[in-house]
Amino acid sequence: MASHPNWKRFVAVGDSFTEGIGDPEPKSPGGFRGWADRVAEVLSAKTDGFAYANLAVRGKLMQQIFDDQLEPALALGPDLITISAGGNNILRPGSDPDWVAARLDQAVARLSTDGATVVVFTAPDVGATPVLGRVRGKAAIFNENVRSLAARNGAIIADMWAVRELSDPRMWAPDRLHLSAIGHNTVARMVLNTLGVENDLTPFDPEPMPPIRWRQARAEDLTWARTHFAPWVVRRLRGRSSGDHIEPKRPTFS
Repeated sequence: MASHPNWKRFVAVGDSFTEGIGDPEPKSPGGFRGWADRVAEVLSAKTDGFAYANLAVRGKLMQQIFDDQLEPALALGPDLITISAGGNNILRPGSDPDWVAARLDQAVARLSTDGATVVVFTAPDVGATPVLGRVRGKAAIFNENVRSLAARNGAIIADMWAVRELSDPRMWAPDRLHLSAIGHNTVARMVLNTLGVENDLTPFDPEPMPPIRWRQARAEDLTWARTHFAPWVVRRLRGRSSGDHIEPKRPTFS
């Protein structure tokens, strides 16, 4: 666990995970809250003059994050940077987790050049998750690379694979591709604990719904396939992204 050096300028880069998709909040810029906002809220309560920017955009691939977010992030002069990238690549058929991790290695090295604390994420264990479960092996290979690149670059690992609570279906949004509010809260707790920051975030907050019955679950499977999975496949076949024409929700410090 890292010690808390009183960070004042936090920048988050990445894709839908960091943008906060799955955790709707009308009062938040872009309409989503997410784990990064929750981490920033805790840090801001502990540090006068705290500033936070979130450059993440849903659907972005590793190279797009590298090209579009790294230099704008560094231009803000952060002392704390989180980067979660490569998940959308790993999901694609035929993708190479070693190549994705190599690009992430370059990104972390670049973000580390000005002395900021850099936090990099492993992928969660998605073995029991519909759709995502099929890439469990690639995720495990990617994670071993993440551990190596973090050591080379002096980065901190936010170890999602170790968060066993994420195997609970209630941690996931209805689309089963993104975390729910409960899942984002769980990741925020993990990140803060990894950084050595005391916090009052509690497990399973907000209070989750009870597990659904088998018959209802099967009906929801059909609805999910029609509403979420089929459009996701169509976008991939057409070379489109959910993040097309979407701007970062917090492009500068606030």
